[in-house]
Amino acid sequence: MIRSLLLLIGILLAAPLHADELRPGYLEFTEKSPGAWTMVWKAPMRGGLTPQTQPVLPAHCKIEGPPTRAVSGIALVSTYAVACRGDVAGSMIGLSNFEAAQTDVLVRVQPLGRPVQALRLTPAAPMVEIKARPDRWQVARTYFVTGVEHILFGYDHLLFVVSLVLLLSGFWTIAKAVTAFTVAHSITLIGTTLGFLGLPQRPVESVIALSILFLAVEIVKKRPDQPRLSERIPWVVAFGFGLLHGFGFAGALNEIGLPESDVPTALLTFNLGVEAGQLVIVGVSLAVLELLRRFAAAQVQPALRLAAYGIGTISAFWFIERTFA
Repeated sequence: MIRSLLLLIGILLAAPLHADELRPGYLEFTEKSPGAWTMVWKAPMRGGLTPQTQPVLPAHCKIEGPPTRAVSGIALVSTYAVACRGDVAGSMIGLSNFEAAQTDVLVRVQPLGRPVQALRLTPAAPMVEIKARPDRWQVARTYFVTGVEHILFGYDHLLFVVSLVLLLSGFWTIAKAVTAFTVAHSITLIGTTLGFLGLPQRPVESVIALSILFLAVEIVKKRPDQPRLSERIPWVVAFGFGLLHGFGFAGALNEIGLPESDVPTALLTFNLGVEAGQLVIVGVSLAVLELLRRFAAAQVQPALRLAAYGIGTISAFWFIERTFA
């Protein structure tokens, strides 16, 4: 049991070699005038996509002329002019050579005079149907799942939440700290996405790494008779760092893109997805700690120290990489 639990902790710490790996691709297909469409294909430079991974249009649509290309952040953006004969409803859109990819792709389809469709491509389902009458919950489902995946696979945010659980004692103490973190990153996520707030992404990512390193140090230096700053006022610390993490969430959401006509829905459900994923992290972390306390109480402190050093090493690497790379 002890070895199994320590192995689980080791796996959790070994997985995050890079932070914020979740950078879904984004395929936008917009009708500008009857039969005249613009297609924008944003391909992340990470995620297992190859140059052979290319958009597949409805059968009666044809690309006109060469695309224009530009680099945006960590994605290559290609813009195409497309001509379609007739209605695209009922047709398939997707990607070729997508089966080996390690990321999903969001698809936004905007026909003239019809609601936006928010669809999702996966390696297992590289083609989707453009509906004549899209499901009203389509956008909500798509961005909720994206939010869940971002917190679960955006490893810097994941490690921050895990560190809070490892540092603090008592369910309500942890609940208050996580709630403060949630409120704070929701404020900056919404404010940045709507254009009211903004910070340069590179320094923000560096400070996010430092926030995780700070908690790792707090865990190592934790003493029963001498509460650390983050133990005395955990909700204040979590709120302050949560504001910074919100800018990180906003940067990831900006890379993904938002459907122009459904920004409130997409933003709300993305945030709800982040919170759902966060609850999963807290639940799993508490369950692992409870199993340790119940079946291997003597190993709790060594396991916490091992986890703290692992988290600290990873976050220090991220800080150096983001600051000097």
